[in-house]
Amino acid sequence: RGIVDAVNITDNQTGVVRMASWAACLLAIQEGLEPNFQMVCRDRNRLAMQSDILGAYTHGIRNMLCLSGDHQQFGDHPMSKGVYDIDSIQLISTVKKMRDEGKFINGEPIDEPPKIFIGAAANPFAEPFEWRVHRLAKKISAGVDFIQTQCIYDMKRFREWMKQANELGLTEKAHILAGITPLKSGGMARYMAKNVSGIIIPDEIIDRMVKAKKPADEGIALCVEQIQELREIRGVGGIHLMAIEWEHRVPEIAERAKLVPRPQVE
Repeated sequence: RGIVDAVNITDNQTGVVRMASWAACLLAIQEGLEPNFQMVCRDRNRLAMQSDILGAYTHGIRNMLCLSGDHQQFGDHPMSKGVYDIDSIQLISTVKKMRDEGKFINGEPIDEPPKIFIGAAANPFAEPFEWRVHRLAKKISAGVDFIQTQCIYDMKRFREWMKQANELGLTEKAHILAGITPLKSGGMARYMAKNVSGIIIPDEIIDRMVKAKKPADEGIALCVEQIQELREIRGVGGIHLMAIEWEHRVPEIAERAKLVPRPQVE
């Protein structure tokens, strides 16, 4: 509280059952935090999605991240049935239609349209790379207001993706929040590079973490350096900090990266 502008509340992340995102968002609001309500397409049809959006808005939730969702076969209920009635881009357009036109998917009017700030995810590193910026363009065209990216370690590739986004005028239409995850150890760096889809960690970063006498401190230092570098890239509108099970070090990271005090916004 007072360190970040908003907090992400995931929706059965990695296909594992957890408290409903909207419910956890309400607890965050009670604690004085601004929640970012996440919704995946895996678990609901369009009726349930629109119903939950209205419910979330009615209780004061104003930000929403539209996601496809991790496949259920990787979670704790692998035999469950995926719904995927609509995909993430269709979900984005659904929220925009509800907000701007005051209508449900079927065209029926809404008494009080939900004024939701619409977000989506983007992965600048997945293959084929040349298509990544066009997928970003589709999401922005569907109605996205902000984008949260996958973890960034390969700055050269991210700079190229941002260059393409700038050339297409996409950064003028949506706020791009660059994703950063601080590394805790050389083992974590190696594991993520080998096993986490859509993440590229250059060898020099892995070597730096492996050789560090205090890997955790080195990971924080690297994170701060990355944030400073990202702030210099044209079109980057903010930082999406994913301190996985390391939330207690967020204040330290924010202070060292000179991200605090946060600007006051009405």
